[in-house]
Amino acid sequence: MRKYLPSIVLCIFFEFIAVLLWRIKGNSFYFLNFSYIGCSISIGSFLYIKKYKHARRVVQLLVGMYMLVYLGLICKENMQIEGFWYYLFMGAFEAATIHYVIAKIFGPLLFGRGWCGYACWTAMVLDFLPYKIPRHPRRRIGWIRYITFLGSLLFVAALFVMKVNDLETILFWAFVVGNGLYYTVGVILAFLFEDNRAFCKYICPITIFLKPMSYFALFRVECDESKCISCGKCKTVCPMDVDMTDDSRRRKNGTECILCMECVKICPKKAL
Repeated sequence: MRKYLPSIVLCIFFEFIAVLLWRIKGNSFYFLNFSYIGCSISIGSFLYIKKYKHARRVVQLLVGMYMLVYLGLICKENMQIEGFWYYLFMGAFEAATIHYVIAKIFGPLLFGRGWCGYACWTAMVLDFLPYKIPRHPRRRIGWIRYITFLGSLLFVAALFVMKVNDLETILFWAFVVGNGLYYTVGVILAFLFEDNRAFCKYICPITIFLKPMSYFALFRVECDESKCISCGKCKTVCPMDVDMTDDSRRRKNGTECILCMECVKICPKKAL
């Protein structure tokens, strides 16, 4: 049973958050929401332990579709960064602010960029494209993410400054249009750069929250350098160009690791 401990810990962690928010907010939605996400992630980790090759994709679909279709399109909650700015300016600890605090600001202290690998609804679609392994060296255009980050902030700030009416409706359509743009740009970049994760590396504004915290992540892929034979296989399969052979936190692209575990699967010496 020891090998299933990570699944149990994940389930307990999310259930604790579910109960805590339910009691604090007095709203059973938070209990159901985080219980569902926790169960989905636990199921995925269980399937991974059972060596089911599509375990991560199962989690991506369970969580990603839930957040995109149910929370976003049906409940009309903008769970993108614009929704975070909206509730932040409103001074309300609701929906998107809770999501960002748990999943993208403090969550990476535990799970690093796990959000990107298992829950992001943009990556959920992009990971089905044919370029799962990057075919070209990483480009030095990561500065674009700061432009999209600033653009989202200025967009919501302008709505408040101009005192625009019916902000929630505007933000819902911003969610719909924004996701359409994300998918379009993501697919174009994937085929242009022959890299499914090009959008994540160069455009996604959320990484500005994720990267600094993930440096200190408790759960991370480590390398036993005494076992490593420097075959380089882990580098060839990494979708985020992380140098897994370096066990230090300062390893090349270390804060880009999405815990996809492809490197762990391919390592011939079980050094990872």
